[in-house]
Amino acid sequence: MKIVIYGANETACLIAAKLYEDHDIVIIDDTYSNNEEFQKLDIEYVQGAGSNISILEAIGIKDADIFIACSDNDEANIVACLTVINMTKLKTVCFVSKKDNVESLSLVRGSKYQNGLMIDYVLWPEELITQEIFRIITVPNAIDVEDFANGKARLFEYRIDYGTKFINKKIKNCSFPEDTLIVGITRDDKLFIPDGETELLLNDKVIFMGSSYSLDILANKFFQDNTDVKQVTIIGGGNVGLMLAQNLEKVNVKIKIIENNYDRCEELTENLKHTLVINGDGANYALLEEERVGESDVVVCVTDNDEKNLLCSLLSKQLGVAKVITRVSKNANAKLFEKVGIDVAISQDSAAIDDIDNHLIKTEVEILATVERGQGKVLEICVPHNFKADTLMNLRMPCKAIIAIIQRRNRIIIPRGTTQVMPYDNLIVFTTQENADAVLNYFRKGS
Repeated sequence: MKIVIYGANETACLIAAKLYEDHDIVIIDDTYSNNEEFQKLDIEYVQGAGSNISILEAIGIKDADIFIACSDNDEANIVACLTVINMTKLKTVCFVSKKDNVESLSLVRGSKYQNGLMIDYVLWPEELITQEIFRIITVPNAIDVEDFANGKARLFEYRIDYGTKFINKKIKNCSFPEDTLIVGITRDDKLFIPDGETELLLNDKVIFMGSSYSLDILANKFFQDNTDVKQVTIIGGGNVGLMLAQNLEKVNVKIKIIENNYDRCEELTENLKHTLVINGDGANYALLEEERVGESDVVVCVTDNDEKNLLCSLLSKQLGVAKVITRVSKNANAKLFEKVGIDVAISQDSAAIDDIDNHLIKTEVEILATVERGQGKVLEICVPHNFKADTLMNLRMPCKAIIAIIQRRNRIIIPRGTTQVMPYDNLIVFTTQENADAVLNYFRKGS
């Protein structure tokens, strides 16, 4: 594919770094970028406006497949996308940072007021990260949660700590609920696919897949120390803090928001019905003690400053909070935050880029989810009509992958070794990023 990206910020750099090896990447930006990360990549860089017709013609926009506008200016992104749509029929992706632009942009495909100019995909990264944080909060102790098959199947990721019942046990000796599979383990920042002989060690991050019912049993039996999350403190009352509080109010969670800006506190109070809004500095240890933040089941730090989020997170940990979720704006900070004890560090850029990769880049196979910062993929593969039916144990896939779920008509099957894979089955397969194409090619051959 040929992918044109307007904007030379960190988001663009992450997109280019993720895709340049398999696709032709052209970066357009209003000013010349001295970013060393761009210079390491084999990409074309053009100085100019993303809506400049002459520049778009010069880079061969009509031969491109996708146009991604991700500059720091919403209006420039919108105009660039509409210019490209007027010139070509390629897919357009528009990043926005303001809720008003999401709601008022009636030019999106599928919207109520359509006309000849329609942007294919509008991404609001703050909304994506809010959804991800909400999913993690509502499954106690999980560090990642994904839903599949209309909610009938799920993925949970947990970290193994000293209190885990099956620490230092081999997988084959663990009595997990029926219809539950361990599909991946991250150890020392490296994801691999285990087998029955693999031991579960301290600090492993273990990925389970299975039916929603079986994973609920797993959560209650092995990972849920007390009851559901009842109290959440949010540090930072921006868009993410507000949207997260609104979602949590719907599930009857007791919520506090700590926000430093008084005017913003008044706005939060107007928009939230059952949330305690506190005007103060979330990095003030005395304030956190006074407001009894240590009694929270979860603390979420979502200010717009990575350093402040880290400090607030560490203070919350010092107060005894069991689970801290932190937003990072610089993707490189995510691993660092987790290394110093933060339970979950989420990059909103990564969430947006995964969304692009999962829904727009791959055309031959649907990527349902990306885990462990791209190291693992959850694929949906339709078994072709000429595939020779055989049991799971007899399949000779060329690389390590786990068929976690089989969708057959209206049934959801968590397969065993004796389960048959049949033509027209929809398979949900977990594998590593480097093996995704090999898995697809195996089933594409038919037999």
